[in-house]
Amino acid sequence: MAVKKDYYEILGVAKGASEDDIKKAYRRLAKKYHPDKNPGNKEAEEQFKLISEAYAVLSDKAKRKEYDAYGMGGFQQRYSEEDIFKGANFGDLFRDLGFGGGDIFSMIFGRQAGRTGRQRSQAYDFGDYITREQQPPKNVDLNYELEIPFMDAVRGTEKRISFATQQGTEEVNIKIPRGISTGKKLRLQGKGNRDPRTGRVGDLYITVKVGDHPVFKRAGNDIHITKEIGLTDALLGTTVEVSTIDGPKVVKIPAGTKKVRLRGLGIPDMKGNRGDQYVETEVAIPKKLTDKQKTLIEELRREGL
Repeated sequence: MAVKKDYYEILGVAKGASEDDIKKAYRRLAKKYHPDKNPGNKEAEEQFKLISEAYAVLSDKAKRKEYDAYGMGGFQQRYSEEDIFKGANFGDLFRDLGFGGGDIFSMIFGRQAGRTGRQRSQAYDFGDYITREQQPPKNVDLNYELEIPFMDAVRGTEKRISFATQQGTEEVNIKIPRGISTGKKLRLQGKGNRDPRTGRVGDLYITVKVGDHPVFKRAGNDIHITKEIGLTDALLGTTVEVSTIDGPKVVKIPAGTKKVRLRGLGIPDMKGNRGDQYVETEVAIPKKLTDKQKTLIEELRREGL
């Protein structure tokens, strides 16, 4: 893209303008330069595209932040014309202004493409003002699901994966940070497909799925386990050995306690902070009793227990 003058100047607003001020400025200029009000006027058409580009950037917080940081030249090196308009929604705004004609942007960009001697496909979200005749290549970004064992997620690990791109099969080593949980995504920049129009290479998004563990149940960064104890142990208290991700630990179970908290024995996050482990007791009820056990329990019942 050719370097253009400042987007704020294009819309006639100050650099610190609010989102509402930017929207009002664009609405005012759009009413003036919209193709429906200027049929066949190429200068108005060029200006309409320019103010729309400025609005697409300044109305998007992330794009505006980068534009403010890098200026026009640096921003245009990072964003193609397609990237600038990606995610921008002009449909509701134009409907409020009372304009029609769903192929307006196709007409504008199509004419410009003709003057440069090349066809340009558009992927802009303009609501009603979008052409569906030409769509950008799909799957520029790639998705990969990786299942890892429970303890690998706890401790962190490194995995080598193989995935297919339009350029062929690629293999890469990825570091799995400790404490990662199911549903978290890892992004490998520049490992996707290449857009043949812009040359931009997409990214690879790896969605992690953590396998189950036979003993540990995870809730955030906390771990829950169930420990079976006898009836008399539940009534009188006991000491038991339980499994933790750091190895076996001896834990005191006070009388009548259903859950014991082991501070700092949960899953660590990337900053080194750890959750807790909870030992939930489950009283084992015998299916059969000896005559002596029955006699003793009857005595307990007579004592009101």
